[in-house]
Amino acid sequence: MQRLFSVALLLLLVVTLSTANRRAKNHKGKHEKSGQASECSAAETRYGKCVPGHGDCGEGLRDATCKDQTTRISCRIPCNWRKEISDCKYKFGAWGPCDSTTNTRSRSGTLKKALFNAECQATVKVTKPCSPKVKRTRGDKKSS
Repeated sequence: MQRLFSVALLLLLVVTLSTANRRAKNHKGKHEKSGQASECSAAETRYGKCVPGHGDCGEGLRDATCKDQTTRISCRIPCNWRKEISDCKYKFGAWGPCDSTTNTRSRSGTLKKALFNAECQATVKVTKPCSPKVKRTRGDKKSS
């Protein structure tokens, strides 16, 4: 009976330690903050441009400077967005009609929010190539 109790206690100890280890791995780095966060407010901190690790987009790093201390923090540039307005959030309208001379369509956006104290334009205009496919209405049938 004493042997069974010892095995059960040992098994309980192993399960407890493995659960605690798994929790520590899952939450690693999520709540880590640099020392400057407590010393400086967001208004006092100056942020640099996000520089992607590879290519023009994806995960990268930016400098955060406060009281003569510079730290590098992680950032991300979406791969389907323009680098020059990546730290600015805009509300865009619908895409305009296709311009046949340039084969592009455009839309404009107004500034919603500037991230990381970025200097943003009040309005921006973005363009994209016109779609080569002609959209059909529901009543049209395929011609074979």
